[in-house]
Amino acid sequence: MRNPYKTQLQALGLPYRPILGESSTKTIKGEKLGFLTGIVYLVPDAKLCPMASLAGCLAPCLNSAGRGAFNSVQLARKNKTQFFYTNQKAFLLSLAADIWTLQNKAQKLGFTPLVRPNGTSDIPYENLPVLNGLNIFQLFPDVQFYDYTKHPSRNLQGKTSGNYDLTYSFSSITPKPISIKGLTNPHNSRVAVVFQKREDIPKSFRTWNVIDGDDTDVRHIEPKSVVVALYAKGKAKNDTSGFTQIKGIHYA
Repeated sequence: MRNPYKTQLQALGLPYRPILGESSTKTIKGEKLGFLTGIVYLVPDAKLCPMASLAGCLAPCLNSAGRGAFNSVQLARKNKTQFFYTNQKAFLLSLAADIWTLQNKAQKLGFTPLVRPNGTSDIPYENLPVLNGLNIFQLFPDVQFYDYTKHPSRNLQGKTSGNYDLTYSFSSITPKPISIKGLTNPHNSRVAVVFQKREDIPKSFRTWNVIDGDDTDVRHIEPKSVVVALYAKGKAKNDTSGFTQIKGIHYA
C-alpha cells in the first residue's frame, strides 16, 4: 500500500523530506521494552523553544549531546529546521508520512510504535493542523506520542486521542510563577530534572519522589506526579546556570 501522506504531498505539489529519526541510544533502549521509537530532532532556537531563555537551557541543550556533536548531524537538523520554517505544510505532511511508515514497520516487527515530536524543540503540535483540520495526534489515534516541555500552560483538551504524554521540564532559574504553572498543569504527567552527576541523584527532590529516567526514554509508562531524574550530557555537564542541578548548590 502506498503511503497516503506521500500521495497527498504529491497531489499538492509539495516535496517530501525525511523528518523522523529512528537511530539513537534512546530508541535502542525503547526497543528492549518493545517500542519502536521515532524522534524529531531540529536545531533549537528562541522560536522553536520559546521558554528556553527563561529556563537557561539553550546553551546546555541536548542538541549537542551524543550524535548531535557531529557536523553532518547538525547539518541534517539545520535542513529540517529550515524546512519547518519555509514549508510547514510539507514538513507536517512529511512527518505524518514518516509516522505512517513507522507504524507499519512496528507492526511487522512486533513492536509498539512510539513517537517523540520534540527531540530538541518545544513545538505545540497539538495546535498545528496537518490534514482536514486534524493534528498528528488525531491522525494517528493508535500511536503513542510523548514529549518533554517547558511550556507552563499547554492545553491538550480536545486536541488528542489521549495518546500524547507530556513531562514538564524543570529549571530552577525559570521564574517561580511560570514554574508553578508548569508543575501544577494537569496536562503534564510528571517532572523531568537534569542532575549534574548520576551518582548524585537524590531519592527525593523538593518533596517529590525521584525515579531514574536514563534507563529508558519511554516516559508514558512511568508513574505520574514524580520527578524523572536525568543526568547531564554534552554541554549540560558544565552548566552552572541552574538548569542543571548540582548537589550542594541547588539541593542538599
